[in-house]
Amino acid sequence: MIKAIIIDDERLARVLVKEYLSDHTDIEIKAECNDGFEGLKAIQEYQPDLIFLDIQMPKINGFEMLELIDKPPAVIFTTAFDEFAIKAFDNHAVDYLLKPFSKDRFDKALEKWRVLFERKENPPGLTQVMEAVSHSQIQRERIVVKSGSSIIVIPVDDILYLEAADDFVKIHTRKGHWLKNKTMAHFEQQLDASKFIRVHRSYIVNISEITRLDPYEKDSHILLLKSGEKIPVSKTGMVKLKEVLS
Repeated sequence: MIKAIIIDDERLARVLVKEYLSDHTDIEIKAECNDGFEGLKAIQEYQPDLIFLDIQMPKINGFEMLELIDKPPAVIFTTAFDEFAIKAFDNHAVDYLLKPFSKDRFDKALEKWRVLFERKENPPGLTQVMEAVSHSQIQRERIVVKSGSSIIVIPVDDILYLEAADDFVKIHTRKGHWLKNKTMAHFEQQLDASKFIRVHRSYIVNISEITRLDPYEKDSHILLLKSGEKIPVSKTGMVKLKEVLS
């Protein structure tokens, strides 16, 4: 049997997907989830072959939930998301169902996935879509991280600075620090350039947290933050910093 999970905060939307799936007797619905937290737990428990996922949900949205999974299952999006995201789906060939959708459209999306499933191929483009949508406004306002069994939502305004840490980025706030499996380049593009600046290959700083810039050794400098931390500034970072501070 094919294992599936439905993740949508709208009860009627979940009912509709269940109804449409009733004709597909080889698919077993293992769980119905009302938000991304429930969805994450269900995916970890059941290891589904396919999920039907809404994007706009309370607590954490569909993309933020997927970011917390090491190997996300195949996804058919069920969404009323904005035009920007729809263009991203089109460009990267990940299927989606734009609400309200018909049974015929649902069956076509499912058939498209079945072909890939039978060939044991991964649906193309999920990583590219998530990367594209990460730069939309809804994704620029906060960062979601997993810490043990907890999910932490970090408003970007709470970030003091970001630090490269091997294959991760360490996000520093006054409440502590957390690791995110992304690159510094990702955050340099995602964060508002008027609020954050990359001053070193290993550091991105919240501009509002800067209190002083001091010379250090030869041509290098050190930033002093309100928290007391000292951040090295590279030559390239110094050029960027002068442009911003001027």
